[in-house]
Amino acid sequence: MPTETKLPVTKSSGAPTVAGETWHPFEALRGEIDRLFEDFGEGLWNRPFRSLARLERDVSKKLSAPAVDVTESDKAYEITAELPGLDEKNIDVKVANGGLTIKGEKKEETEEKKKDYYVSERRYGSFERYFALPDSVNSDKIEATFKNGVLKVVLPKTEEAQKPAKTISVKAV
Repeated sequence: MPTETKLPVTKSSGAPTVAGETWHPFEALRGEIDRLFEDFGEGLWNRPFRSLARLERDVSKKLSAPAVDVTESDKAYEITAELPGLDEKNIDVKVANGGLTIKGEKKEETEEKKKDYYVSERRYGSFERYFALPDSVNSDKIEATFKNGVLKVVLPKTEEAQKPAKTISVKAV
């Protein structure tokens, strides 16, 4: 299920954070238990087995929702998402039903052959992030650009939304 953010927002990840990173309690618990068994079995387990346990833990990581910044100016909202390791062909930006959806998928395969071992790894992950758009966004003029791993989506405001606020004088009665 996508993470929903309503504009305007400074930052939102949809999950609690600890020291700026998304907190995943069960992954942290699993890591602690794995380290405990590795330490306990220092003299009991042979090295290849411990290496494979560590390798499996690294491969099982999934992509989390990207870090985003949402800013507002007089003329537009701007969403900036950091998407390291992705290409523009792996990113999908859609506007439908009053919302903006950013999807991405990463596929990575590595293979290493040596005389005494062979390692083949495949990593797949995807994310989806949803933003509810305010009525002040002109959805026909939304633009997205991608450069150096950073996606920038500009959401221009309608002409009505760009008009300066009208000050109403308050009169004592």
